[in-house]
Amino acid sequence: MDVAKPSLVRAINLRATFDLVNRSGPVAAPDVVRRTGLSKPTVADVLNQLVEAGILLRVGRTSGLPGPTAQLYDINPRAGWVMSIDIGREWLRTALCDLKGNVVGQTASRTPRGTARAVIARLRQEAARLTAAAGIQVADLNQIVVGTPGVVRPGETHFSLAPQLAGWESPSVIHAIRDALEAPVRFENDVNMAAVGEHVRGAAVGCDDFVLLSVGTGVGIGVVVDGAVRRGARGLAGEIGYLRFDLDGDPTDAHPAGWGTGAYEAQVSSAAIADLAQQQGLPAMRAEAVFGDARRGDPRAQRVVEVEARRLAYAVAAIAAILDPELVVLGGGIGTGGGDLLLRPLSETLAAISPFTPRIAASTLGGDAVIAGCTALGLELAYDSLFAVGPPTRRTAGHARVDRGLRATAHHDSAPASI
Repeated sequence: MDVAKPSLVRAINLRATFDLVNRSGPVAAPDVVRRTGLSKPTVADVLNQLVEAGILLRVGRTSGLPGPTAQLYDINPRAGWVMSIDIGREWLRTALCDLKGNVVGQTASRTPRGTARAVIARLRQEAARLTAAAGIQVADLNQIVVGTPGVVRPGETHFSLAPQLAGWESPSVIHAIRDALEAPVRFENDVNMAAVGEHVRGAAVGCDDFVLLSVGTGVGIGVVVDGAVRRGARGLAGEIGYLRFDLDGDPTDAHPAGWGTGAYEAQVSSAAIADLAQQQGLPAMRAEAVFGDARRGDPRAQRVVEVEARRLAYAVAAIAAILDPELVVLGGGIGTGGGDLLLRPLSETLAAISPFTPRIAASTLGGDAVIAGCTALGLELAYDSLFAVGPPTRRTAGHARVDRGLRATAHHDSAPASI
C-alpha cells in the first residue's frame, strides 16, 4: 500500500486549512478542527506555519460566545499578488489583485496600433504602474494570466489564429512578453477566459454546461462542460469563426493557407455589421452606432440587427446540436452592446430552424469578463504555487514573503497548449 510522504501530507493539510480560511475567514482553530477533521495538534501546527510564512495573520479573538475566547486567523492579503491582462484589438485592460482576490488597481487603455513590440511595451508600462501603486514590483507577482486572441498549439511557442493583432503570431512574441513581465506568465485564449469569468461572476453563475458566444472584432466560443473549460486536443476548440455555412458553395473558393479572418467571422463580426449598415444605406459607422440607431427606431438599422441575429442563430443551432448546453451567453462587444436587441430575433430564428433551444442570455460582465476569468485562474495558480510539496517559507526581503515553489518552472516553461 502506498503511504503519502510526510511533506505531501503537510502540504495537503496546509492547503486545506488555507482554503477554509480563504472561504470563511476570520476563523478560530476550533472551527478549523471541526470543519477539516484534522486533530487539534495538527491544526495548531499548521496555523503556526501559515502565520510564520506570512500567509495568515492573527486578527483578534472571538467574542460574544460562551466560554473562553479563541484566536482568529485570516488571510494576509499582501502575501501574494495576481495580475490579469486582457489584450484586445481595441482595448488593453489590466487588473491587480491581492491574495484574497481584492482588486487593488486596474487600468484600461487603447491597444497600440502597428507592432507587437508596442503592445508589449504597453503591457510592461501598465504592469509597472499598477504594482508601483501597490508598493511592490512586477517581479513580486506570484502569477500573471494573459487573455489574448489566438491559440498556442501543442509543441509550439507562438500564437496562431490571431489576425486581430499585427505581428502577434511572430515566434518572438511570447518570449518577449515573458521577458517584459518578469513573473510567471500563463497565456490563455481570451474567449475561454471570458467564459470562466461569466461562470464565476456573470450570467453563467451556477450553470456548469454552457457556451459563451463572443462576437466583436473576432468571433469565437468558450465551451464549459461539467464546470470545466474544454480546449480540445490542439487548443483549437471554439474557433467557430472558421465555420462555413454556404454548403453548396465552391470549396476551392476558400481562404489561402494563412486563413486570416474565418468565413463565419466575416459574416457576423463588427466589421460585417458595418458593411451591412452601408448596404442598407446608412453612412459609414461603427457597430455600436448601428445598435444605437436601431434603439431609436431607424428601420434600416433594425434590419441590420435582424440579419445579424439570424446569422448568429445558425451558429447557436450548430452549437446546440453538438454540445446541448443549458445556456448560451452572448458576449464580446456585439453580444454585450447589442444583446438587448439581438435576443428576441435570435431566439425566434433558432426556434424556427432547430429543435434544440438552449436558454440565451446576454453577458452581465461585458468588457470585464476576460479580466474576471484571468483573475479566477490566476488565484488558483498562485495558491497551487504557494502550497507545492513542502512547507511554505518566509522570504527575507520585499513584500512577497512566501516561497513561490513552482515559480521558476512556471516562468521558463514554454506557453501551455491551452494557451
